[in-house]
Amino acid sequence: MLESAQPGPLQQFNAASHEDALAMIAACVALPEWQRLLVAERPFMSVEALMQKAAALSERWQENELAQALQAHPRIGDKPKDASAESALSRQEQSAVNGQDRALTQALAQGNADYEARFGRVFLIRAKGRSGEEILSLLQARLQNDDAAEVQAALEQLRQITLLRLEGVFIR
Repeated sequence: MLESAQPGPLQQFNAASHEDALAMIAACVALPEWQRLLVAERPFMSVEALMQKAAALSERWQENELAQALQAHPRIGDKPKDASAESALSRQEQSAVNGQDRALTQALAQGNADYEARFGRVFLIRAKGRSGEEILSLLQARLQNDDAAEVQAALEQLRQITLLRLEGVFIR
């Protein structure tokens, strides 16, 4: 007797109630409007179609969405203190930042402080796949941006983080 295959994440997402579908993608980014719009586009015929729609919706983000999303992001090098799903993802994504390297930790803390003083918000970068040294180098380079260029750079990083997290939900 053949066992019926368990539906994959995409099939679960497509079949879920509105609230359950929102819950599946909630940790990807703290932007309820983006989540709502993506859920409203169901059903998706493929993960690729879902990812394309998610990317297209993220292209609409502006400075207001950046500010809203940043409320859920810890500083690079800081460990998130709460137990939310988004914090768990941040911890995992920042795992390559070596907290045992005192000089790097201090340099990141100083870079974060400089960035916040310059731009008035937390420094955001896709940490996944990057070393602490690479993050520090990119932070220092982005400190040279003007305000408009830095908003665009931060939005691009937010898109990358969001899409990587979304991919993690649907591709296991």
